[in-house]
Amino acid sequence: MSELLKTALHSQHVALGAKMVPFAGYDMPVQYPLGVLGEHNHTREKAGLFDVSHMGQCFIIADDGTFETAAKALEALVPADIQSLEPGQQRYSQFLNADGGILDDLMISRLGFEGHTHKLYLVVNAGCKADDFAHMQKHLPDNVKLDVADDTLSLIALQGPKAADVLAALNPAVKDLTFMTHSDMPLTPTIWVHVSRSGYTGEDGFEISVKHEDVAELAELLLAHPDVEPIGLGARDSLRLEAGLCLYGHDIDTSVSPIEAGLFWSIQKHRRTGEGYLGAARVAADIADKTTKRLVGIKPKGRAPAREHTEIQDMDGNTIGEITSGGFGPTAGGPVAMGYVARPFTKAGTPVQLIVRGKARPATITKLPFVAHNYFRGA
Repeated sequence: MSELLKTALHSQHVALGAKMVPFAGYDMPVQYPLGVLGEHNHTREKAGLFDVSHMGQCFIIADDGTFETAAKALEALVPADIQSLEPGQQRYSQFLNADGGILDDLMISRLGFEGHTHKLYLVVNAGCKADDFAHMQKHLPDNVKLDVADDTLSLIALQGPKAADVLAALNPAVKDLTFMTHSDMPLTPTIWVHVSRSGYTGEDGFEISVKHEDVAELAELLLAHPDVEPIGLGARDSLRLEAGLCLYGHDIDTSVSPIEAGLFWSIQKHRRTGEGYLGAARVAADIADKTTKRLVGIKPKGRAPAREHTEIQDMDGNTIGEITSGGFGPTAGGPVAMGYVARPFTKAGTPVQLIVRGKARPATITKLPFVAHNYFRGA
């Protein structure tokens, strides 16, 4: 077994008393002394700081120095419209295989910094990043280059209703950003960052790309604020589950298409025609096919959570699907889950039963998200 990788903040996690666990090849904090429940609630109420430096960061740059060439090249690999991105905008999309299965989901940004607006900046999932980089190297044309930045850049996320106030104390310009926009700016006289108003908790917040050598100083600055606590992977998972956000390798993988996964909204209208990118035919076919399975929210009755791979049955005992993510939702006030069910059972309010340790437990199909999103879209 290869030795676990460490982020630039590893020693800080240990000093803060974090419980460390292997995750996607890295030694990562799953929780701190505050505990998963306390960390979850703190992020919903104030601001939580997450180390997400295990994620993959890279740039796509065309040899001719134009945005159009880079955007067209990436559009051959994702269903989203990239060419329409303005400087300072970002978009969520997916890498698909030739059969339309999801290889990974990712964030795509067009840099807004003067002299760099021809560049695309991508953030991909930690467990998929080596395959993602190889996939891009294989399929990008010779005149478009991939620049992997994992050796130089860390990534942290500041999430929660107090996040904007905390970060604005370092640079008030962050308050000009709205959800899914980004900018490059100084947070101290010596620390420049790329900051996007986005994240994976359902709360307002920011993801901050910063040089390895500066991330420890920046994290200490943020953690010195009374509203900020360090947050581990445990609360990160319960927060994203309540927000109805897919986790790669659980709710999405190569066995499902973006349409089955409820990601229709991430594919702009003119990209739904069945051509133009890997897997496009499957996307168009699943849009037209009203019988394919769909990802839904599920609320088990009682207090016991339903875990991944739990069988979902209709009220007559027929298997209709499976749980892909499940746990206790502190803000939702009870167990919550997501899973795929056959199309006739996708309507909110439909009663189903979950087979837990051989016993049928009642549950209800529910609209996602379980907790309303609090993204900042402008005053």
